[in-house]
Amino acid sequence: MHSDEKRIQMLLKAVIYHYHGLDELEQKDLEETAEKIDASEELKWALDFVSQDYITAFDRARAYLSEIIGDFAKEKRVELINMVWKSNNVKGYVTEMEATAMLKLAKDWNVEKELINLVLK
Repeated sequence: MHSDEKRIQMLLKAVIYHYHGLDELEQKDLEETAEKIDASEELKWALDFVSQDYITAFDRARAYLSEIIGDFAKEKRVELINMVWKSNNVKGYVTEMEATAMLKLAKDWNVEKELINLVLK
């Protein structure tokens, strides 16, 4: 996996997890994901990105990701939004704030219908 894709995955997870405040299970998932895909530098970058300003982190990440992901094939965009949806389900639930954030990203990436179908399964 290319470094840019690792960065995208780590930022997606980090920004969604921080949307309501990072908990211990989410921190563990971030660390395990970074280890699994050999992305410790990308995780550090994503956490630095978020910590620059927690209030604007989601909007900044949304703009950053939309620039990059807009050129990805639709299947890849769906794969990324599905990855973050599944990651959020690790704790057994997805908060309304997290779901809203993911719907905003899916709408930006023109895969809102696909996310809704994945959620309904």
